[in-house]
Amino acid sequence: MTPESAAFRVLRSESDPAFSPGVTRPLNDTPLLDAYSQAVVSTAEKISPSVVKIEVAQAGRSRSGEPRERQGGGSGFVFAPDGLILTNSHVVHDATRIRVSLPDGRSFPAHTIGDDPASDLAVIRIDAPGLVAAPLGDSRRLRVGQLAIAIGNPYGFQYTVTAGVISALGRSLRSYSGRLIEDVIQTDASLNPGNSGGPLVTSEGQVVGVNTATIMGAQGLCFAIGINTAKFVAGRLLQEGKVRRSQIGVEAQTTPLHRRLVRFYDLSQESGVVVISVGEGSPAQRAGVREGDVIVALDGKPVAGVDDLQRLLTDARVGVSNSLTVVRHTEKLELKVVPEEARA
Repeated sequence: MTPESAAFRVLRSESDPAFSPGVTRPLNDTPLLDAYSQAVVSTAEKISPSVVKIEVAQAGRSRSGEPRERQGGGSGFVFAPDGLILTNSHVVHDATRIRVSLPDGRSFPAHTIGDDPASDLAVIRIDAPGLVAAPLGDSRRLRVGQLAIAIGNPYGFQYTVTAGVISALGRSLRSYSGRLIEDVIQTDASLNPGNSGGPLVTSEGQVVGVNTATIMGAQGLCFAIGINTAKFVAGRLLQEGKVRRSQIGVEAQTTPLHRRLVRFYDLSQESGVVVISVGEGSPAQRAGVREGDVIVALDGKPVAGVDDLQRLLTDARVGVSNSLTVVRHTEKLELKVVPEEARA
C-alpha cells in the first residue's frame, strides 16, 4: 500500500474533516459576523432620523471676475429637538443660502446660529416639527479598536453608512483657519466629500464625533472632532454666536533653542516661539515684547511652539494679567501681558 503524501492528507482533511481527527476545524465566525452586522444596523436605524443633508449657496466669482453663486454642501445631525443642527464650519461658512433635507424627504431653509472656523464647527437651525435629536456620548470614554460608524451624504448620495474602528485618539488637526484642533479622533470608517459634519457613532448609538476631514492620497486616514469639544463649542455658539479667544498681538514661528540655554535655565522643552513682529498698540508691545524675543512660557506653562501658545490663549485670559516668559539674547525675562480678545 502506497503511503499517502502529506499534501494529499491535508487536502482530504479539508474536504472530509472526519478523516483526520488531529486537524482542528476552523471556528464558525458566523455568529460574530451576525453580531457585528446587527450592531451596525441597529445603530444606523437609531441615528438615521437625526442625520441631515445640507445644501448651501455661496457668493463667488467666475474666472472673468463676474459674480457667480457657488453650490456646495455636506452633512449634519440634529442635536436638539427644537431644530438645532451641528455641522462643520467649512460646510456653511459664508453661505448666502442654506437648505436642509431630512431623511423623511422634508426640506427646510436654515440659518446659521454660530460659526467657529478655528474648530471647524458650526450650529445651524431649522424650523421643523417632529425632529429626533441624536444622543450625544462622551469622547473621553473611547478606546482604540472599538467599533465606529460614520453616517453622512458623500458626493451628494443621501444617507450613506460606513463602519470601521477607532484607529487612534488625541490627534491634532489643522483647521482651514490655520488653528490647531486638539483631541481629534482618527478612524478608518470611510469618509468622502459630503460626509463633513455628519456623526461618528458608537455601537451603543451615541454620537462621539463630528466627521471633518480625510488626508488626500491616503487610505483609511479619516478624522472626526471629539463630541466633547463639539459640546463646548456649540454651547458658546448658542450663548454668544462665536467662541471667544485671546491674543497678544505678535507674529511668531516655532524655533529651536540652543542646548546651553535649555540646560542653563532648566527648560522642559527644546524649542520656543520667536517673535517676528509686534503689533502696534498690541498687548505684547505694551508688555515690552520685542522682535527676536523667544517666548518659552505663559503663566508658567511651557510654550514649545506656536500651537502651544494658541492653545493657552483661551477666552479666560482676556483682560487678565499673565506672566510671559521670554529669552532675549541669553537673558531670561518675566514680562506682564494682558491678552485681549482675538478678532474673528
